Amino acid sequence: MVPMSTHASATGLCNFVDVSPSPFHVCRTVSVQLEDAGFVRLDETDAWPTEAGRYYLIRGGSLVAWSTERDSGRSAGSTPDGPFRIVGGHTDSPNLRVKQHPDLQSAGWQMVGLEPYGGAWLNSWLDRDLGISGRLSVRDGNAVREVLVKVDEPILRVPQLAIHLSEDRKGVTLDPQRHVNAIWGVGNSPQSFISYVAEREGVDPHSVLGWELMTHDLAPSAVVGVESELVSAPRLDNQGTCYAGTQALLAAVENPTAVTPVLALFDHEEVGSMSDRGAFSDLLNTVLERIVIGRGGGREEFLRAMAGSVCASGDMAHATHPNYPDRHEPAHRIELGGGPVLKVNQNLRYATDSAGAGAFALACDQAGVPLQRYVHRADLPCGSTIGPITASRTGLSTVDVGAAQLAMHSSRELMGAADVKLYADALAAFLAPA
Repeated sequence: MVPMSTHASATGLCNFVDVSPSPFHVCRTVSVQLEDAGFVRLDETDAWPTEAGRYYLIRGGSLVAWSTERDSGRSAGSTPDGPFRIVGGHTDSPNLRVKQHPDLQSAGWQMVGLEPYGGAWLNSWLDRDLGISGRLSVRDGNAVREVLVKVDEPILRVPQLAIHLSEDRKGVTLDPQRHVNAIWGVGNSPQSFISYVAEREGVDPHSVLGWELMTHDLAPSAVVGVESELVSAPRLDNQGTCYAGTQALLAAVENPTAVTPVLALFDHEEVGSMSDRGAFSDLLNTVLERIVIGRGGGREEFLRAMAGSVCASGDMAHATHPNYPDRHEPAHRIELGGGPVLKVNQNLRYATDSAGAGAFALACDQAGVPLQRYVHRADLPCGSTIGPITASRTGLSTVDVGAAQLAMHSSRELMGAADVKLYADALAAFLAPA
């Protein structure tokens, strides 16, 4: 058997990240790649198609895509209760977001009020050239329409305090209320930041009804290192998975098996997933049940399909930091370029059990890629992701996996260039098991 291979690459990931500064842009970027491969966008308010095909939907900053083109020679895939193979991930990343009354003035400076989203490593956002992205809700007659925002110009900057003004010259403790507002001009005449953004997007400022706007670092992603063995980029957590998962799905649909491959990318993971489109929502369950109904099944067939399904919850993993090796479990060194990471936590901060671990380890073996196994230090609090949420909300057997990186939750992160394709190939093999 020839291992399944994707078209994933370090350069491809860099391009993906640079055009996707917000969850809404991630969904658009993925949708373009899907449509190029024959996927059709569905609206949740429309009747579900009954014919086999490639489909996707978008709910806000979340996207679910799947293919019902199955191998007709393998009976399980031809029945309504045929199982799913799901790769999950999240589209959001920690950053600084625009407040509802953003226009501030202080000491002769024009300021924009920002607040941290998720577990942003605040010091990494200082002294960077920042753009703005997200979406506006705009009045259109008696309706409301969405306008995507992407200002790739250095309009904002959060300045560091001069070392001479620090009490001990060792640094400052950042107050998220007072110390992360951005400068965008000088003077005492009030300026409307929302009006500026609206006009940049060709929208009448008076028609703006709401917004979700966030900052992004303007330094382009790059393949770096003396041998070009590293990727330096913002938002690798978790656009690394969004990119790899998309490439995996595109490869899997060209190699149909008895299972239905699904890609589920959720917004709001970094703040707990409790939203209409987060992993705690009904989004995944609803889509999967409607797929079964479209095959001619009912509730009983849906429950049988779920019982035979497996989800790989993809998120980035901690590589062993060379300057802080003491912060890692000594027997579980994780290397950049060492392949995908299987994440295990006995207190279920990760959902992996032996059955899920077996499914992913087999996929890695079939893909011909190495597998690393991660355990967090027992004396440090362990992070989590959508894996436990997905497992508890759906009852799916779930395994938490990822690609290794440094500087997680920084405005700029680092991963291995070789891991981009290794990760995507493993996920492709998982979506289309032999």
